[in-house]
Amino acid sequence: MSVIWTQAEIDEKQEQVRMIRDSAASMVEQHGGLKRIRNLRYSDTGMGRDVWRDICNAGLTGLRVAEDKGGIGLGMIEYVALQEELGKGLMPEPLLEAGLVAELLDGEESEAQIAGERLILPAGIGSSSILPRLQEARLYGEVGGVMLARAADAYLVATDDGNLVLVDAQSEGLTLEVELLQDGSHLANLHFDGTPVSRQLRGQGTTAAVEAATLGLAAYLVGVMQGAFDMTLDFLKVRKQFGREIGSFQSLQHRVVDMKIHLELARNMVQATACEIDQRHPAERLARSVSTARVKASTAALQVTRESIQMHGGIGYTDEADIGLYLRKVMTLLNRFGSVDEHKRRYTDLITSQA
Repeated sequence: MSVIWTQAEIDEKQEQVRMIRDSAASMVEQHGGLKRIRNLRYSDTGMGRDVWRDICNAGLTGLRVAEDKGGIGLGMIEYVALQEELGKGLMPEPLLEAGLVAELLDGEESEAQIAGERLILPAGIGSSSILPRLQEARLYGEVGGVMLARAADAYLVATDDGNLVLVDAQSEGLTLEVELLQDGSHLANLHFDGTPVSRQLRGQGTTAAVEAATLGLAAYLVGVMQGAFDMTLDFLKVRKQFGREIGSFQSLQHRVVDMKIHLELARNMVQATACEIDQRHPAERLARSVSTARVKASTAALQVTRESIQMHGGIGYTDEADIGLYLRKVMTLLNRFGSVDEHKRRYTDLITSQA
């Protein structure tokens, strides 16, 4: 049954969103901004351990986790606001993945994940690929596309029977095949050859957790767009041609307006879907809304970041130009938690089944 908020509850949420945005923006600024992002490119773990400790100390890993499990117990509206601010600063730390795992774990593992004592990353959760099989407490098979896998202390792995197992990163029979990405991060294929598991869990709540992570990714993409848009506006105000700032040229103004429209449409779709999740709308409707927001955020982010590079002229295509970091980040995120084509197909299938 859907929830209807009172005006007092709406005001409280708006205040929480404001505080979360301020806190996240301060964290991005405190830890060096784009200079730090450049220094982390192609590093071993692809993330900053000191920054991760600050993120966990602030309770952000457990933002959506219930209070009785050690989390803060806030909703999706607050969560997408957080992800948007982190996207604006291109923060590489795996908060999306860690938050997804924190929702699915319980007991000591959940507490350790939220506190930052261990970093457990998801492997194969929400994937449509063939998953590894569990036989006599040992895992066989492989899982692809695990982001920042070298930074993990353990993995929460989805198996072919719909359950989840916890695997330590140093376990025997586990090997990583690492691939570097355009933004300097990495993903890995995990190969299991009789790898022992430390715990088995039922896959309850997996669908809802993946939906939340997918919408969180869409919000992160909105933040990336906003960061690229802001940088481009600043550039148009200082770059001169023919004795005038190029931002005064009408043709460029029209293109900026188009970018702004795509940005705001994506943001509004993400926020509206977050509101639907918090108000507990039916699962099928939420699935359609999540896929719609994800497709819009992905396509808009690709368009806005490409336009931003073009407006910077030739310098925008060089590695030294910070504007290129935004497009590279978008390109590495497009297939996480399902590609654009997969979400289009899911939306079509849901509409068809409803009809």
